[in-house]
Amino acid sequence: MSIITSQRDAWIGHDDGMRFLFVGDSMTVGRAGDFTWRYRMWRHLEASFGEGGYAIVGPRTALHDTEADAPLSTAYADPGFPPDARRHLAGWGQGWLHLAPVIEETVAATRADVLLVSLGLIDLGFYTDSDQTAANARAFVAAARRANPSVGAVLLPVIPNVRALTDAPFAAECERFNTLLAKAVADLDQPASPLLLASHPAGYDLGADTYDGTHPGPSGEHKLAAAFADAMHQAWGLGLPYGAGAAAGPPRPTAPVPR
Repeated sequence: MSIITSQRDAWIGHDDGMRFLFVGDSMTVGRAGDFTWRYRMWRHLEASFGEGGYAIVGPRTALHDTEADAPLSTAYADPGFPPDARRHLAGWGQGWLHLAPVIEETVAATRADVLLVSLGLIDLGFYTDSDQTAANARAFVAAARRANPSVGAVLLPVIPNVRALTDAPFAAECERFNTLLAKAVADLDQPASPLLLASHPAGYDLGADTYDGTHPGPSGEHKLAAAFADAMHQAWGLGLPYGAGAAAGPPRPTAPVPR
């Protein structure tokens, strides 16, 4: 039975339609002056579901201000990005370790239906090894389900950053965690609360798609959004293929943007 048949009624039982929650680290929250891949996904959701067919939920809306080293900025590259669509649960320097303890209360408060999750790089880089990180990912799923037994989630594997090019043990931990994450998704997937492992973004290049070897630039933002959108379309029949019926969005401004 397709997810459209088995889950749609559970996921659209809100006045504002299906509720999506972005969960992630610095790659997801973005910095002052970024579009963010959340913005690219918002445009995709608009094309897929239209006004009233979905909502973006979450307790936070700000970008990271690098000068203040705090989530204080509202300087999105496109000022037309609607305030309601800026919502998220993401933070600079935050990983599974930090967000697993707060996901239950967040899902309960927002009544999120589908979680779009990109976490793990910061954990492996600074806090936990692959086994501990995978355990925190499992705890995250369990906590989200306590708040909403029919919650769905799309999980993106860790995209190793430039550090992995010269730090072999770190690269190995990233690879091992991705194997453990795939196993967790296979073990924990349920018809009533489906989990989906997205594919590594096609053609993702640290030189071309990031501005510093870690954080996505405009092309990387599109590829991250596409990984989530195409996973939902292909596996669940949910939404359009990425880019179908959606404009690419305005180019990044050439004038300096306050950071």
